[in-house]
This record gives sequence, C-alpha cells and structure tokens, in this order.
Amino acid sequence: MPLTKVLISVKTYPTLSERYDELVCTAGFLEDGSWIRIYPIPFRKLKVDSKYQKWQWIEIDLTKNTNDFRRESYRPTSIDNDIKVLDRIGTENNWAIRKSIVLKNIHYNMDELIAEAKNPQIGTSLAVFKPKKVLDFVWEECDREWNSKKLEVVYANQAQQSLFDVEETKRIFHIAKKLPYEFSYKFTSEDGKTRKLMIEDWELGMLYWNCLKAANGNEQIACQKVKEKYFNEMCSKKDIYFFLGTTKKFHNVGPNPFIIIGTFYPPLDNQLSFPF
Repeated sequence: MPLTKVLISVKTYPTLSERYDELVCTAGFLEDGSWIRIYPIPFRKLKVDSKYQKWQWIEIDLTKNTNDFRRESYRPTSIDNDIKVLDRIGTENNWAIRKSIVLKNIHYNMDELIAEAKNPQIGTSLAVFKPKKVLDFVWEECDREWNSKKLEVVYANQAQQSLFDVEETKRIFHIAKKLPYEFSYKFTSEDGKTRKLMIEDWELGMLYWNCLKAANGNEQIACQKVKEKYFNEMCSKKDIYFFLGTTKKFHNVGPNPFIIIGTFYPPLDNQLSFPF
C-alpha cells in the first residue's frame, strides 16, 4: 500500500490514554488540499527521527479509523511503523506556500459550518475558519489533575511493563502535566452570533508552561502573557484564521461540536514576513 503524504498543521495538547499513556491528535492537509485527522499517535513516544513538526510534510501508512465515524479520521496501520519526515514549509514570501494550501477552502459562517457537520451527506469535522471579529481571549480554571482512575491504569500498565525490562527506569514515561486552565476565543462570524470556543493547541499549552516558569509560578501573569500572544499579537497584528475540529462525542449531538485545534496567522498584507 502506498504511504499517505500529509502536511502537518495541527497537534493538540496531549491527553491521557490508558493504552498508550498519552495521545496527541494530529491533523493536516493532503496534497489535494483536503483535511485528514490522524489518531491515535503517542507522539512523545515516537522514535526521534519520526517526530514531526508543524508545517512538515510526512509520509505515513494509514487506514480508515473504523472506531471514528468522522470521514476525515484515519489511524496509523501500526503504532510501531516509522513515520518518514520530509521537508518543512517555511514562511518565505509572506507565507505564500502555506497560504496556497491552507486557504483553498475557508468558512466564514459558523451556523453554516455546523449545519455541514450535522448533515450526514457532508459531515465536515475539520475546517479552516475566518472569524469576522475576535472579541476576546479568556481563561477559566479547570481540573488540575488528570482523571485519577485513568491515571491509576496508566501507572499500573507502566509497572507491569517494567517487570519485563531489565533497565526499569527507562520504561517510565512521564506524562504531560495537565493544564489547569481552559483557554478560549470569543468571536463573531457572518451569522452575527457571538461565540466562545475552547482552544486545544499544543503550542498554547507549552506557551503557558514557559510563561509560568518566567513568572516564577504566578498563574495570572502567565495567563496574561498567553493572551498577549494569542490576542494582542495574533488578532491585532496578524491575519488570523482558526483550525476547527469537532469532538467525536459531540459531533452529532452538541449545539456546536467544534473546538479550536490550531491557529493560522500570516502577516497582514502590508507586513513583511521572514522565514523561521
């Protein structure tokens, strides 16, 4: 079977997994510009040369995820298979190459996008969305620790695995810390409604932890620093788009099943862009 070529554009913050310790939902674009979701991937357990960055092309052996009815959902044929990491697309010429792929199909009306998701003939579960106006960036405190029962299963699995490993300490995998806050954008779209959607971008999570360290543990200062990046900079000085994805649990039953799984923020047309 031929490998599937995917441009990685989304990596969500790690979540707890009883089977794999933790998992990351990855999404990106195929060569024809259509979306694809790749799950499950225990990203931080991958071999070093298989760990991909955002905006890198990869080749991976995929099969339809039969445990997920969403049409864009695929899974690796084997978690142990290598992922071939290819070229990374930079931001030269005002992000020209990235924009040529990402901006082929943009949604502007949230009501219409939700209707597409609910329509069994369409079933859209991943989309590029352009908000009419971003009103605010907010955060709310949430559970500070992972679900205790799931955590017990993870630790029990690790203990069981270590029985078969001579170098026991090398088997211990330290799962990602749970974020103590949920971060969200408030925005309007062409339907005229004000909405609030949670953001599950890995970059945001890592930014929070870095800001917390720089703020000597002051959580409110850390959250304000995150807002400076995601609101003051991205929404005022950049041309911001949301990468939206539905949650499997609420795709067919939630009033709005979408969350923000990533952001795309090329410079405004009157700004220069430099590669990074």
